[in-house]
Amino acid sequence: MTAPFNPSSTGAADLASLYRQGDTDPVAVTRAYLDRIADLDGQVRAYNQVLGPAALEAAAASAHRWAAGRPLSALDGVPIAVKANIAVAGAFWHAGIGAYRDRVAAKDADCVARLRAAGALILGTVNMHEGALGATTDNVWFGRTQNPLRAGFTPGGSSGGSAACVAAGMAAAALGSDTMGSVRIPSAYCGLAGYKPARRAISLDGVIPLSTTLDHVGVHGRTVADCALVAAHAGAVSPRGPASLSGLRLTAPDWRARVDAPDNIWAARDNAAARLLAGGMTLVDADLPDYQPGQARRLGLLVSEVEGLNAHAAQLATGDDGFSAEFLGLLRWGGQQPATKVAAAYQGLDAIRLTGLAWLDIVDAVLLPTAPQTAFSFADPVPANQADFTALADFIGCPAVAVPAGLSPDGLPLSVQVMGRDAATVLAVASALE
Repeated sequence: MTAPFNPSSTGAADLASLYRQGDTDPVAVTRAYLDRIADLDGQVRAYNQVLGPAALEAAAASAHRWAAGRPLSALDGVPIAVKANIAVAGAFWHAGIGAYRDRVAAKDADCVARLRAAGALILGTVNMHEGALGATTDNVWFGRTQNPLRAGFTPGGSSGGSAACVAAGMAAAALGSDTMGSVRIPSAYCGLAGYKPARRAISLDGVIPLSTTLDHVGVHGRTVADCALVAAHAGAVSPRGPASLSGLRLTAPDWRARVDAPDNIWAARDNAAARLLAGGMTLVDADLPDYQPGQARRLGLLVSEVEGLNAHAAQLATGDDGFSAEFLGLLRWGGQQPATKVAAAYQGLDAIRLTGLAWLDIVDAVLLPTAPQTAFSFADPVPANQADFTALADFIGCPAVAVPAGLSPDGLPLSVQVMGRDAATVLAVASALE
């Protein structure tokens, strides 16, 4: 008989050893997750669609492979949730947009197909901010997803359902998408690790786009190792990282004058930097002195709004039913901007990318806060600057990882972000902070 499994305390990277030792099996694990979804998701509202029978059928096949000593990979039998803009064959595929709520995906997205080929189990699809254009996951069509750590507070977005289901112990890991921080911000608010690999490291085939220029697929997990394992099998394979942090170059730029964030946000970053320096990294004075996060964020939003309007043009040509006034207003605002302004936005982002790549050539890792605030109440105004630390990695197209960094005085998770040119190094540095 298998031992009881606690889905709230075990990560994706832990399951292979439990299966190998016979401590539990994929069927028991999947049932435990499904039971937890049944118990908790009425309050959290992370899932749009639970694929229980299919997940259990796949779990039984995985259990046979483990019993025979022939698992497909270390991900075999690991239950995963998928953001609703990423296609799962036979499941509703709508990107949180009411106009698409009845559309069913004919085939898996490339990243989902790769995960299935590695033996991963798909528990279901999860909620998101409408069209991936926002960071609260308060969705007029599919409901308001709660932060499992504090009711009435946002889990972040746009991948809020992905982060919430992992934080609540309703999946071992989850796929999300990240255009200007939409994996890392929810991971920060929910006390998780969140990994955005380099641009196109994970294919966007089968992902409903917001911005073809800035979209990335990423992973939410309890640990950096969880994220790295899932990402590797989804397509973002990285070589082995450095054996030691010794001699690696770290920069921790001071953006206090550029981003409005309370002292505890900066203290968490500074404490993390001190830990890395104690672990052997070398501090270097390197920054992007001309980079203005707020101005750059507005360029990214304009590009996202223009490209989002293009992505949904065919549906909008039939009418705007199923698009909220807020989402539609953002898309149409982008479409109303002069061509010269749009061209300048693309040129500005390209200049940031080139300057950023040159910056990353002289450092091994950049350490910043993940978000300028902790999770906030749905009753509070939505901060405009949520993506001011995260968007840069999307503009550059480099890998970035959000890592928990303690708690604020009011008990909410703090988070720091590691970014750099080399994925293996970024993952190693982030792991050292856990």
